[in-house]
Amino acid sequence: MAVFTPIELVDISEWISQDFDIGKVSEIRGIHGGIENSNFFLDTIKDGQKQEYVLTIFERLSTDQLPYYLELMRHLANQGIPVPKPIENKQGEILFTLKNKPTAIVTKLPGQSRLQPEAKHCALVGEMLAKMHLAGKDFPRSQENLRSLGWWQKTIPLVLPHLNSSQKDLLTHELSTQEEFFSSNAYDALPQGASHCDLFRDNVLFDPNGSTDTSNDQLGGFFDFYFAGTDKWLFDLAVTANDWCLADNKQDLDPTRFEAFMKSYQSVRPLTQEELTSLPLMLRAAALRFWISRLWDFYLPRDAQMLTPHDPSHFERILLSRRSL
Repeated sequence: MAVFTPIELVDISEWISQDFDIGKVSEIRGIHGGIENSNFFLDTIKDGQKQEYVLTIFERLSTDQLPYYLELMRHLANQGIPVPKPIENKQGEILFTLKNKPTAIVTKLPGQSRLQPEAKHCALVGEMLAKMHLAGKDFPRSQENLRSLGWWQKTIPLVLPHLNSSQKDLLTHELSTQEEFFSSNAYDALPQGASHCDLFRDNVLFDPNGSTDTSNDQLGGFFDFYFAGTDKWLFDLAVTANDWCLADNKQDLDPTRFEAFMKSYQSVRPLTQEELTSLPLMLRAAALRFWISRLWDFYLPRDAQMLTPHDPSHFERILLSRRSL
């Protein structure tokens, strides 16, 4: 959600008016945060009423890859899962081209992020994550998680020259462990399906229903599905737990948050015995994935407006913590 491709009102006003039935554009403003795509809040006026959308210009994903993400969001929205729904143009299309790059417009969810979640927030996320997994069981498309093992194997050699000896040892040893895990019968037995794969705190919104008391929060929805893929549901759960269930030291799992998250998830979809056994290794896999990506973004950055790379050491510490489980 950085801005790599600037857009002004004049760039889109005529396009929106002619090709869509969402009214006249009144404002567009860049969204700060994130590191993958150019994102903008898009406000329109239709029949005297303000409507809010999010416009995304995709900087890395190709036109061939994008239908999976957009169709998944539409499928989940139609199943009652609170996610952004892609907007069709007058020809029924949901993928467009702007500034010679693939582009989409989706509905804007209500609410705000809770960056310091309580156990209740973790429980709400766990419950909806399980519902999302089950709602995606009949999603007909399949696309691998593009940031899974194959990407780790290609990216680690690029970042190793920037690391000290202990970091190199940790990264290469953990990769070897995960290669063995991913090739095991236990891994093959894990259930899989459409997964978000990036469900961090800033990708979830809570609607306080007009109250300033966070105890009244209801889940507003999940968004930013552009790392989604067909993957083990346990990996999706591990990615989410590693962020939502952090202890105050920002590296260990907080028992209260983690119990609330896991209990709520399993109230909808109980984990199999294979999943319960594999959870410690999958928590490590999830930590490794994001340590690698943050190393890549930090040491091999791209130019962008409003872009601040995340600190890679955050997930290095999380990985060390998960290895001690």
